Amino acid sequence: MEREWTPLSARPEGYRSVVVLTGAGVSAASGLPTYRGPGGLWTADPELARSLVAGASLERMWSALGPLRAALAEVRPNAAHRALADFEARHVAAGGRFCLITQNVDGLHQAAGSKNVVEYHGSLLRSRCLGACGVIDDRAVHAKPPACPGCGGPMRPDVVLFEETIGVRQERAAKRALDECDLFVAIGTSGMVWPAASFVRGAEYAGAYTIYANLTGLGGEHPYAETILGPAEEVVPRLFGA
Repeated sequence: MEREWTPLSARPEGYRSVVVLTGAGVSAASGLPTYRGPGGLWTADPELARSLVAGASLERMWSALGPLRAALAEVRPNAAHRALADFEARHVAAGGRFCLITQNVDGLHQAAGSKNVVEYHGSLLRSRCLGACGVIDDRAVHAKPPACPGCGGPMRPDVVLFEETIGVRQERAAKRALDECDLFVAIGTSGMVWPAASFVRGAEYAGAYTIYANLTGLGGEHPYAETILGPAEEVVPRLFGA
């Protein structure tokens, strides 16, 4: 039996600084697969995950991520993305603070209108020069590593691979938001991937109330104060709606 829960608009606490962490479950209703669990990319094709480990060849990276980049051209934000963007606009207009930290690399939060987004694992909609030229917007599906328009050197997808470190700017932005929040909500993520899995601990240190929303619970002992079960496209509009 589903446990009753209360939308944020009906709660008396009046949270001022809200941090939301999103994972692949938020984009599932847009037609993008999740990574773990039944039907997940890594579950269905373990070799795909092994192609995305630090030190993998550029050819393997592009071969693995090319089809995913192609899929992004066909998807649009769903009700969960739109609800978070709408909440951010209302909350900030009322004087509150809002930060959305996403593990997703699909750009759908920004497409829905979200502004303060920390792309913790990078973006598949960009490519990065292996030299010093930085990143460029790039949605093309490359059959082989593309050449940097600046220096002519090879480029890679601007995403964080397994066993790579998170970008300094992204890590600092996430830590700063967590240090200041009084509400932390994790949506559509298994809670298994580090370092993002440690975010709830940082929110707890700040004294924040925490919510975990996903299709399945974490199981056993976990630090979340409240668990909401259900698909993100149904739960998020209700939880964050006006």
